[in-house]
Amino acid sequence: MIKIAWDPIYAHPLPEGHRFPMVKYELIPEQLLYEGAISITNLFSPKPVAEANILLAHDAMYWEQLRDLTLPAKEQRRIGFPLSAKLVERELRIAQGTIDGALYALQFGIAFNVAGGTHHAGSNWGEGFCMLNDQAIAASYLLKKGLVGKVLTIDLDVYQGNGTAEIFANEPRVFTFSMHGEKNFPFRKENSDLDIGLEDATNDGIFLGMLRRTLPILLEQEPDFVFYLAGVDVLSSDKLGKLSLSKAACKERDRLVLQFCKDHSLPVQVSMGGGYSPAIKDIVDAHCNTFKVGIDIFD
Repeated sequence: MIKIAWDPIYAHPLPEGHRFPMVKYELIPEQLLYEGAISITNLFSPKPVAEANILLAHDAMYWEQLRDLTLPAKEQRRIGFPLSAKLVERELRIAQGTIDGALYALQFGIAFNVAGGTHHAGSNWGEGFCMLNDQAIAASYLLKKGLVGKVLTIDLDVYQGNGTAEIFANEPRVFTFSMHGEKNFPFRKENSDLDIGLEDATNDGIFLGMLRRTLPILLEQEPDFVFYLAGVDVLSSDKLGKLSLSKAACKERDRLVLQFCKDHSLPVQVSMGGGYSPAIKDIVDAHCNTFKVGIDIFD
């Protein structure tokens, strides 16, 4: 049974005209259910994550400022969302959804979170619509519990996974890989264990060729668990991403990563990451392809 973390709280109301496409968190499960790709039994609603698990990846002072809604206004602007108790609860449930998903992946091979991929959140900061780093929290949880020995993060969002890189900079049990637009946000990059910076307008062939060559290199790290961040802001239609991938290439990207995990018996948790195409259908279709590819490979 492939499990997918989702809760109505994921679609948090934002001010009119906000550029973040929050409605996608309603539309993704709706479309998957409508198409018959999943049933309601695949979905589960996560509880809020425990504070002790947050502190495996984040500094106490930063977390307490989020929790108590005392984060300075400048830091709130850096995140890009108006801070509220409901928004913090949303983040807590997303993080627990990724922990639960990781546990389900150990059992069933793969699991998904409809949201998550909040890779810009570092140990003591949030930015770029990211407040708590769901995959970093979940990776730290698996290691803390002794459930895995070495973790690989595969981050193929168009933006570098700077927060994830910073959190695990001195953790040899986590190998961080990010392939991203070199000249795009964040403009001050952190050092992942392996960074591949892509030029603006990188096309299907260059992107997929680079990924095919890199995946065998990642296997040399001998991971026993993978966290995959499948952002769809790599699409040519994305208004912020600056790359030139077709929807078909984005789907093939997912197939390459998830088949790699399946072929090498690597459990994988998948979080969705970003996407800012003007047409919400392009975002939702590309995200739904990630689910459908994973289900086809693992089910």
